[in-house]
Amino acid sequence: MIDINTIKGKKVLIMGGAGFIGHNLAIKLNEYGVNVFIVDGLQVNNLGYYTSQNGNVNSELYISFINERLKILREKKINVNIFDIREYNLVSQYISKIEPDVVIHLAAISHANRSNKDPFSTFDHSFRTLENVLDTLKNFKKTHLIFFSSSMVYGHFKNKFAKESDNCEPLGIYGALKYGAEKLIIAYSQVFELPYTIIRPSALYGERCVSRRVGQALIENAISGRELTINGDGEEELDFTYIEDLIQGVMKSIITTESYNEIFNITYGKGRKLNELANIIIESFPNSKIDYKPRDNLMPLRGTLSIEKAKNKLGFNPKFNIEKGLAKYIDWYKKFALHNNKLFK
Repeated sequence: MIDINTIKGKKVLIMGGAGFIGHNLAIKLNEYGVNVFIVDGLQVNNLGYYTSQNGNVNSELYISFINERLKILREKKINVNIFDIREYNLVSQYISKIEPDVVIHLAAISHANRSNKDPFSTFDHSFRTLENVLDTLKNFKKTHLIFFSSSMVYGHFKNKFAKESDNCEPLGIYGALKYGAEKLIIAYSQVFELPYTIIRPSALYGERCVSRRVGQALIENAISGRELTINGDGEEELDFTYIEDLIQGVMKSIITTESYNEIFNITYGKGRKLNELANIIIESFPNSKIDYKPRDNLMPLRGTLSIEKAKNKLGFNPKFNIEKGLAKYIDWYKKFALHNNKLFK
């Protein structure tokens, strides 16, 4: 449980806050009486991207998801500011204006495959945006920066549990940039005494996501009557994390100084096979069939992340295994599809 008195009234700025993680986090923070401010250019993995994707089979569906996000934010009167976070002066002026207690940095390309195909854009939207925030925050030494990294920084998992202290050997552009961002943040903290928390999530899923991670892709294919595509033999494990568990970890990072200058795995803490994920989905869509495709060699072999550090320092306590989390997610998809069947082609 989060004590509302430990967080109520704080000013929290979410950079890239109209995205999947950001809007869900903003909604929950708002419920706890936090003064939430969102900055987003609506370009990366958002309206700008999908409105330009003519012919993309999922564009209309994802635009509807994003519009639902924005509608919820409007209804809750959450402050949404639309501008390009790559513009240093705009970032600096806005942060200086509101003087936030916490800045949560989510502005980034959020898909590994897309990052490998377009490294310049990935650097521009992931590294440049972070540098703008860091260079501004060096003048606000009491502002707590929370940065979203990724389990991809570990590269191939070498042990049964990936721990924050493990050596990181990222594979591909996405993981390398995330790891580089971590190092840049630590350097700023060393030089300017900027308090930070780095969060490494894994295999996220949940309502209104448009990144088409594996769980989302399988559910959408099942609803549309297409085969469930799995890359590899399905025996590979991922530490699937439902969005509500991730948000709990972030909120606990906000309320305690025990999170300062630390790195945390914020996941469910148990790897599950892709075949297990697919079979749970097939229980809800019995006519679905699995189609196995060759594995992408630029995706590291992963598994379970240790969450002992987050449990001990933050009191993090995830609630959603894939049986429980997918049940909620599938139920949401079914209700959405009932009223928007034409969007599932």
